[in-house]
Amino acid sequence: MKGRTILLDHLEGREAAALMVDGKLDDLFVEGDAPPPGTIWRARADRPVKGQGGMFLTTPDGPAFLRQVKGLAGGAHLLVQVTGYAEPGKAVPVTAKVLFKSRYAIVTPDAPGLNLSRAIREDDERDRLLEIAHEAMAGSPFGLILRSACAGADEAAVAEDIAAMLALAQQVSDDPGTGPERLLDGDGPHALAWREWAA
Repeated sequence: MKGRTILLDHLEGREAAALMVDGKLDDLFVEGDAPPPGTIWRARADRPVKGQGGMFLTTPDGPAFLRQVKGLAGGAHLLVQVTGYAEPGKAVPVTAKVLFKSRYAIVTPDAPGLNLSRAIREDDERDRLLEIAHEAMAGSPFGLILRSACAGADEAAVAEDIAAMLALAQQVSDDPGTGPERLLDGDGPHALAWREWAA
């Protein structure tokens, strides 16, 4: 059984996705109980951790830990994104550099500029994609990274993906709420498979 096959199903009632390469399991995503990476919260700064340069945060799903904090006062609210899974008894690791990631596009609210994956080397293709990016991001202060999956992709599909991520980034950034709140769920296994196994 040569080639790549993506299998989407459920395992004991949980969403699951498997990537098979030449008949062997290459990667596996299974839905867990914890908030998945990519989840975005409005969190409240609680207390700094002396000597580690970090801060414990209060979120609607329990404590989170933000590294390399400067100038953040207790009680302040900020947007954070889950970066991984917590070890038992530990706080969920988060970052304040929030990304909105899809198959073709990553919108970066805190990092302006238009960038292409280095894997896209052909000049004509880079020019084509930059043209799509300029048009889709016109007037936005946010940044954009076009992923390697864009190479050879349909122009309308890339533009739609950028527009969807841009609208989502704007919606989350403009949320008028004040207390700790979950603003975006991270992708489940099926969406993650579509996003990450584009090749």
